[in-house]
Amino acid sequence: MSDAIIKLEGIEKSYFMGNQAIPVLKGISLDIFKNEYVALMGPSGSGKSTLMNILGCLDSPTGGRYILNGKDVSKMADDDLAGVRNVEIGFVFQQFNLLPRLTAVENVALPLIYAGINKKERTERAMEALKKVDLAERSHHKSNELSGGQIQRVAIARALVNNPSLLLADEPTGNLDSKTSVEVMRIFGKIQEAGNTVVLVTHEEDIAGYAHRIVRLRDGLIESDRVKSEDMVTHHSH
Repeated sequence: MSDAIIKLEGIEKSYFMGNQAIPVLKGISLDIFKNEYVALMGPSGSGKSTLMNILGCLDSPTGGRYILNGKDVSKMADDDLAGVRNVEIGFVFQQFNLLPRLTAVENVALPLIYAGINKKERTERAMEALKKVDLAERSHHKSNELSGGQIQRVAIARALVNNPSLLLADEPTGNLDSKTSVEVMRIFGKIQEAGNTVVLVTHEEDIAGYAHRIVRLRDGLIESDRVKSEDMVTHHSH
């Protein structure tokens, strides 16, 4: 299939301590297709954060190939990687990283300023993104007037505003209570249903349970890769 947004071939990553190489990823091969909803899991030290950084073009592999949306990004220089990151990937982190003095709509429009888009279009696209996360009516509130769940939804809208190929979420409910987590995970589901590709990194089974496919890492290798059957999703059996 050619519509793999992410194609990892034998990805390795080592860190060097003095003259000793410490292998963290030991040959990861993985295809993620357009409109998939994948959770990446694994105990601490399994390599999932390192893999997340490579998927997000925040770091380059030591070995192997990473094809993102048809482009080989594994050998790119840092400034080229930054360009790919800005266009192809929307990030949602556990820390919301919103600017408190700006309104929701101004926070969401920030990435578009760097893209050199005029104010009118920035505002329109930011409002569009806020609609996707059901927050249009809060567009002119500042961060300190929003709840934790609303703030995280603003952060998701900001990640969507560039229409990225891939939405990467790292422990996106890590700072939220369980009721708010459900609200935020519902938004991710809605975004994936609208055609986006979502990759979620989490250590919580109940959060991973929202995804349609779960890839588990252990000791720098893929331990299992399971797609939930329709049976499990709809509770029907043949």
